[in-house]
Amino acid sequence: MRVTRLLAAIAATAITLVASPGLAETVTVTDVTGRTVKVETPVERVILGEGRQIYFVAALDREAPFKRVVGWRDDLAKADPETYAAYLEKYPEIAKLPTFGGMKDGTFDVEQAVSLKPDVILMNVDAKTATEEAGYIQTLEKVGIPLVYVDFREKPMVNTEPSMRLIGKLFGKEEVAEDFIKFRKQSIAAVTDVLDREKPKRPLVFMERAGGYSDDCCMSFGDENFGKMVEIAGGINMAKDIIPGTFGTVNPEQIIASNPDQVIITGGNWEGYVPGGDWVGVGYGADVALARKKLEALTKRPAFTGIKAVKNGQVHAIWHQFYNNPYQFVAIQEMAKWLHPDLFRDLDPEATFKELHARFLPLDYKPGYFVSLTDGE
Repeated sequence: MRVTRLLAAIAATAITLVASPGLAETVTVTDVTGRTVKVETPVERVILGEGRQIYFVAALDREAPFKRVVGWRDDLAKADPETYAAYLEKYPEIAKLPTFGGMKDGTFDVEQAVSLKPDVILMNVDAKTATEEAGYIQTLEKVGIPLVYVDFREKPMVNTEPSMRLIGKLFGKEEVAEDFIKFRKQSIAAVTDVLDREKPKRPLVFMERAGGYSDDCCMSFGDENFGKMVEIAGGINMAKDIIPGTFGTVNPEQIIASNPDQVIITGGNWEGYVPGGDWVGVGYGADVALARKKLEALTKRPAFTGIKAVKNGQVHAIWHQFYNNPYQFVAIQEMAKWLHPDLFRDLDPEATFKELHARFLPLDYKPGYFVSLTDGE
């Protein structure tokens, strides 16, 4: 029965596509996996394979960030509730947007996706295996619905620029995409130029992923994502040679033995996932006093027993969602200030983030993305 309904939806969509000549230009684009895909641009109807893709959609469609979105995954409200609430307040119509489950957990409804007649589906590269195993690409190709992969998570320091250029091309916003990429490069250079010139001693940094999200310790990053950001910011990623991929786990005894100079923990408001959890709730407009209190509590865990970072108060928390959007350059600047406060005394990551909002985003900036045990010293 489900197959019959899906075929009917495919047929209906095919008729619609044939009957609507449109004025779009068919172009061939290359996504971050190297796939070449034909798409009619500029696209007008888009399905977001993850709700957090609004981070980059909004940067390109600032005036009306949801004008192309006909459906999206249901993760934003739980993963980043403050940002979702801010968008909901400004654009109340998003409450009625059709939502989807995820590809990886098998809850994405391809039948529903076909019925929405999108011009393109944007999918994160981490869902590629599940997408292919389910045969969704072939199913969608039958009705001329292209799917392209972007990546701000698995290898963001490699794939952010091509992902932004790809979406800029699809949206007809190439100039905006290039302006964003230029701003990103300049913001990172404000760190790397100084490090290249001064060549300071690099502190050993343990980067903990989602500390306090569960009782287990400790998730971390290999030589990508926040692990790579630490290196760009002037540190040595403790887990670089321990975790072979982007994400993995470090044994608590290894942390004690490595004795890192600094610890940076990613956090967010995960009340929707782990009610009352020990996570550090940094993010859009967060209560930084409460976040600092929770950050300090995490230093009492056995994995941090006696390490230099705790003894010297060099423990910090940063917004987890920097790991999955094109704003990583703000995180790099903030980490550089923590790792080399004297070198970057005049660097202002808050001002960089404010400028990002003023130039590219539809929301007003609200602080709360960073907290440190050194705050107020």
